[in-house]
Amino acid sequence: MSRPQDPDRAQAPLVSVLIPAHNEADYIETCLAALFASDPLPAGIQGEVLVLTNGCTDDTARIAAAMPVPPGWHCSVLDLPEGNKLKALNAGDAVARGAVLIYLDADVLVAPDLIDQITSALSCSEPRYASGTPHLAPAQSALTRAYGRFWMQLPFVQNGTPGFGLFAMNRTGRARWQKWPDIIADDMFARLSFAPTERVKLPASYSWPMVEGFRNLTRVRRRQNAGVTELAKSYPELLVNEDKTPLGPKHLLRLLIQDPVGFASYALVSLAVKSSLFRSAQRWTRGR
Repeated sequence: MSRPQDPDRAQAPLVSVLIPAHNEADYIETCLAALFASDPLPAGIQGEVLVLTNGCTDDTARIAAAMPVPPGWHCSVLDLPEGNKLKALNAGDAVARGAVLIYLDADVLVAPDLIDQITSALSCSEPRYASGTPHLAPAQSALTRAYGRFWMQLPFVQNGTPGFGLFAMNRTGRARWQKWPDIIADDMFARLSFAPTERVKLPASYSWPMVEGFRNLTRVRRRQNAGVTELAKSYPELLVNEDKTPLGPKHLLRLLIQDPVGFASYALVSLAVKSSLFRSAQRWTRGR
């Protein structure tokens, strides 16, 4: 499912935005609207968007296909029968033609200047990885608001290039592996495939929603921990590229003093993750 192709598109340099989407009918329109409201790309560069609907039982594909597309952009929908994010990414990579590849979650909203900054930062021959500066979308749950407020102050988020919800790389960087492996932490796999000196955190922002409520926070946090363990077991060679700053006692005490409610929320979820609460046999966990 796609729009007619621009005959000049094959000759123009491209930036490709790949959006895996499983039952994202409530989010895909605003995601694409924010993307298409981006500042103009550098002169001579066009953008292609690949919406990778996978296993959808809602109107995600129809909504994406009906979106008005501004000049300089092309949008296609790859409607895949199986609900599998990694297989969707592999299908998207097989047809994406951009020199720059941007992987965007369907519930993320980019600021107008982010795509241009990514394109400029990755327009080089050396392997490079980039992401923007994440902001949390407003949460409905008081617990999620407190937890997210504390979580955003952690050293990894403040000082690193985490890439949750959005990350990008140039073709030279993507050539470091073939197909995406079937793992939980695809964003961590991508980030650790690049040395810290090859990763760029850009000032332009994007809005990323945190899951709502105690049960969902616990399930997703447990899944994240499982993803870290799985990656360390399957790809130990990538851990040399980890640059997370440990959260030392002094820093933790300072955060506690600054935000005791946030600290309590974070601690509560951390304790629940170690318990048997809300365990699920599902490998993929969402909290909407």
